[in-house]
Amino acid sequence: MLNRYARAFFTKILTPVAALLIRLGISPDVVTVIGTLGVCFGALAFYPRGQFLVGTLVVTAFVFSDTVDGIMARRIGRTGTWGAYLDSTLDRVGDAAVFGGLVLWYAGNGGNAYMAALALACLILGSVVSYAKARAEGLGMTANVGIAERADRLVAVLVATGLTGLFDIPTIFLGVVLALLALASLVTVVQRILEVRRQALGVA
Repeated sequence: MLNRYARAFFTKILTPVAALLIRLGISPDVVTVIGTLGVCFGALAFYPRGQFLVGTLVVTAFVFSDTVDGIMARRIGRTGTWGAYLDSTLDRVGDAAVFGGLVLWYAGNGGNAYMAALALACLILGSVVSYAKARAEGLGMTANVGIAERADRLVAVLVATGLTGLFDIPTIFLGVVLALLALASLVTVVQRILEVRRQALGVA
């Protein structure tokens, strides 16, 4: 959903930033790597210490690099398999850092095994969602279905975590969001499996 409705909006806003970086001679690949490092730093330096608001602000500041590098690549004519591969791979690293940071907090000083389990479920199922699509494409099929795309999951967890840190909202709020994300991810995995099965067996 966010991929369809928000990408055009943020592309318009971030195009001047991309143009500036191009003039400075910065490569889209550099932006991709720095963005991922920033996301990992924000998630793993602050979430495990319970500093949800600061961590979310840092992650958010860097997460838009995923849009900026794409704009840069298109403007300089460097779109291709390498950029797509690097971007997709590092996206998974950043996503894992976000949920991993929550796992570390709740499994440690946060002292809540249920929350740690929910965050871990989101991490694992999110990875399977991505793998289900990548594996299908590797076999010459498509799996562009599902109710929980990456952008939707990321925005949901960042908003919930940021609000929890800003307003000191009870843990159950973030717990409900994580539970819904885990469920949506599971549904998406099943949807993609069924879609690939339909194509593989030639089912109409």
